[in-house]
Amino acid sequence: MNTSGPDEHGLRLIPFRGLRYVPERVGSLAAVTSPPYDVVVRPDGLHHLESADPHNIVRLILPQADTAEDRHRQAARTLERWLAEGVIAPDPAPTLYVYEQRNDEILQRGLIGALALSPAADGIVLPHEDVMDDIVADRAELMRTMQAHLEPLLLTYRGDGAEEGAAAVIERTAERPPLLSTTTEDGFHHRLWAVTDPAERTAIETDLARHQALIADGHHRWATYLRLQREQTAPGPWDFGLVLLVDTTRHPLQVRAIHRLLRGLPVPRALEGLSGLFRVRTVEGPLPRALDALAGAAAEGNAFLLAGDGGFHLVDRPDPALLARTIRTDRPEAWRTLDATVLHSALLDDVWRIPDAPEHIGYIHDTEAAVEQAERLGATAVLMHPVREEVVRDLARQGVTMPRKSTSFGPKPATGLVMRSLTID
Repeated sequence: MNTSGPDEHGLRLIPFRGLRYVPERVGSLAAVTSPPYDVVVRPDGLHHLESADPHNIVRLILPQADTAEDRHRQAARTLERWLAEGVIAPDPAPTLYVYEQRNDEILQRGLIGALALSPAADGIVLPHEDVMDDIVADRAELMRTMQAHLEPLLLTYRGDGAEEGAAAVIERTAERPPLLSTTTEDGFHHRLWAVTDPAERTAIETDLARHQALIADGHHRWATYLRLQREQTAPGPWDFGLVLLVDTTRHPLQVRAIHRLLRGLPVPRALEGLSGLFRVRTVEGPLPRALDALAGAAAEGNAFLLAGDGGFHLVDRPDPALLARTIRTDRPEAWRTLDATVLHSALLDDVWRIPDAPEHIGYIHDTEAAVEQAERLGATAVLMHPVREEVVRDLARQGVTMPRKSTSFGPKPATGLVMRSLTID
């Protein structure tokens, strides 16, 4: 995804004074972090994080109150109080940050900074998924009230593979003592460094100006950034958004599926509606074994795994007539054959007639959590097989967005390690 051209046609990442927890004022850095707001499984995961430490970042990204207005004001007051108490403090000078995530299988390094915003039509930052207006509106009101960016988006770009430019700076920086180091309960070890040398910043700036980026995670927050930027009448901090940029030539991301929880649809009723339209087979558990069956079927075409009644039901081989009737024909073949396209256009809209609204459909990243919630609620979990990254990039280059919540790229940056205030220079 390289571009060659003047700097204004590439990525522009600028330093900022990061807001960070003061280690001496909290139980541990791990205890105050959180997954991104849309990955937190509610209510259990939310309660777990709230109880981990009284200053856990989840109190800012997912504040709890009776109304949306009260939630947003509460989060703003909490951040203001933590700043006044010295629980969180700004770094002394603007900086770019090198961020590392590592476990036994994965090493991921990238750059955290404030990225110049641009619409998709400019071809600098490419979305690959649609967004839900109600979520963007809620995130916009939260950011507007707090005057802060709390969670870096995950963006990817394709470097040249050479040991120069941004890649060289990142590798050199990772050999130095970090600003912070912590291990979260998911087993990931996190380290953060500051890049303060002007020559190194220039090397990063020159390199990134030749590239464009794909939004891997954070489409709703990016759409929120753009909405809030449009509200401004003069240039300023709202022209930039907090991001983590990862060169996937050096550090390939994992691509996972996001599953659906159909709250008002019991499994027996879901299966009844599929008669004559899909092949339906009961497959043996436990869950990992059933997911293997899903992977095998997905290699041959569209396939889904339904759960929620204590068993697993493999759904595949959709009726061609159903697809011809329900799938848009003005999109590329790669889009028309996506599992998410078939699920939303054929199953949710036509067969089951379920509105795509939060009270009807939940989006859950974890397979076990999706199955557990479906069984507890008497609902249906639709487990998906992940899309290949090449398909995502190809569609994004064509300007074609996938159905929302089609993919989950990771590992995602931990929320709470570095934040950005829009009022602190």
